[in-house]
Amino acid sequence: MFDKLDDILVHYEELMLELSSPEVTADAKKFQKLMKEQSDLAPIVEAYKEYKQAKQSVEDSLEILEEESDEELRELAKMELSEAKKKIEELEQTIKILLLPKDPNDDKNIVLEIRAGAGGDEAALFAAELYRMYVNYAESQRWKIELVSVNENGIGGFKEVQAMISGKGAYSKFKYESGVHRVQRVPETESGGRIHTSTATVAVMPEAEDFDIVIEDKDIRIDVMRASGNGGQCVNTTDSAVRLTHLPTGIVIYSQTEKSQLQNKEKAFRLLRSKLYDMELERRQNEEADARRSQIGTGDRSEKIRTYNFPQGRVTDHRIKLTLYKIDSIMNGDLQELLDALITADQAAKLAKLNENQ
Repeated sequence: MFDKLDDILVHYEELMLELSSPEVTADAKKFQKLMKEQSDLAPIVEAYKEYKQAKQSVEDSLEILEEESDEELRELAKMELSEAKKKIEELEQTIKILLLPKDPNDDKNIVLEIRAGAGGDEAALFAAELYRMYVNYAESQRWKIELVSVNENGIGGFKEVQAMISGKGAYSKFKYESGVHRVQRVPETESGGRIHTSTATVAVMPEAEDFDIVIEDKDIRIDVMRASGNGGQCVNTTDSAVRLTHLPTGIVIYSQTEKSQLQNKEKAFRLLRSKLYDMELERRQNEEADARRSQIGTGDRSEKIRTYNFPQGRVTDHRIKLTLYKIDSIMNGDLQELLDALITADQAAKLAKLNENQ
């Protein structure tokens, strides 16, 4: 591990020199690429430098204990030795996590799809609440949210909703949300006061770049039509809605939230590219089934991942067996504690896997 860290340190210093050269600063594309690499390596380099300082502190403290007879200085050296050893242990763990292979999609924007599952109108209401929860969280991160399409049930619920969320690291956080979400509560329509269980399915896909997926013109059928449902002024008076059909896979994308047909078409293509990219990712992950099972963020979308129990005020994530009694704040978008716990569990699982293979 330390040979690798020394190589990273040398490479980082070379990068810093390269970034300061006039040739690189004049080439915007190359400069941006090197800046991203420097940004990715900076936390590892910083942690390794701290680690080396802590190792030096251990050596210095041991030297004082060997040579010094003054009790006050010896006590001080013992304290510094203890602190440095503790810091070394912490930094070793931090460095191991930083050296874990990074998901290449982590920095990407996402496509979010939520579909009502079992439970009729109550499931649709829950799907709408999940959507608002994610929108509130995205807004707290200052990410951009673009609604692509929504199929409402007439009483404020969503049978299906699709949106794009743009922001640095969006996929790294949202990838843990794919799966079946279950709600347990007494519906407003239920006169007998019985607790009902309903479900909604969440799918999170990294947004594909143009070069990730190439779509042939012959594989696409484009239909334009008038948008339906609530969409605001002008939305139902022009042929602005776009339906894309990808003939090889049968995937149909419907985009209607923009007044402009061109904008709806652009959104639909972005969504289609992401769906095709996600299918390719899933195919690769199935080929590496063992690796997939060890990762929390890439589980089967038919898996029940979380329960929201309103009578007890609790939210339980079944993958990491975590229960939080703060359902109101979570439904308002306060997801950070949940996501941090999932990230930590995912890192621990990957570290355990790495140690097994060593």
